[in-house]
Amino acid sequence: MNWIILIIAGLFEVGFASCLGKAKETSGTESYLWYGGFLICLAISMILLVKATQTLPLGTAYAVWTGIGAVGTVLMGIFFFKDPVNFWRIFFIITLVGSIIGLKSVSN
Repeated sequence: MNWIILIIAGLFEVGFASCLGKAKETSGTESYLWYGGFLICLAISMILLVKATQTLPLGTAYAVWTGIGAVGTVLMGIFFFKDPVNFWRIFFIITLVGSIIGLKSVSN
């Protein structure tokens, strides 16, 4: 169950990074709403990360959490923020996903 909580925490990390990206693109009240979304996603992500680390090894949980956030944020950048796509970006995303799966498979 804590692996599921950790995955959800990682998805909220993607959420707070994406909110920062949207806040940068807007101004006025709309940017404040995106910053509010950032704070909410940040709080939820941290709370879930703390919950997951109660039974999962801290180093593994943190690495998986940041990996999910990194992969998700890169994909959000590609699909929604028009970030560049090239062979090496995709190669290293796949490598990172493989590392996340490897960490999960060697953890208790």
